[in-house]
Amino acid sequence: QVLLVESGGGLVQAGGSLRLACLASRRTIGYIAMGWFRQAPGKEREFVAGINWDGGSTQYADSVKGRFTISIDNAKNTVYLQMNSLKPEDTAVYYCARKSGPNTSSSREYDYWGQGTQVTVSS
Repeated sequence: QVLLVESGGGLVQAGGSLRLACLASRRTIGYIAMGWFRQAPGKEREFVAGINWDGGSTQYADSVKGRFTISIDNAKNTVYLQMNSLKPEDTAVYYCARKSGPNTSSSREYDYWGQGTQVTVSS
């Protein structure tokens, strides 16, 4: 069992920044990837960013490219999502997730999920 705990959410004005963190209870030996997803009220969960555990490959949703950065600190078993130039449309509950194999944008391929952290961007 892998537990994922997100932190760092909050209320911020448009144009501001937040850094989310996702602490994994342990790192599965082998090839895994981590992803960030978000879900706004009344909308489906959507992919935000993904990274392989070695940090060698990343991908981003078009809506966050150039504003968000995903990174990993292996020593701390923690994945980060640095969010800059936030917009009201970024308001959502943000979830981190883990999967075996390379990172993908498909939520169905992720097998462990955190409880989520709320991000609210005011205009």
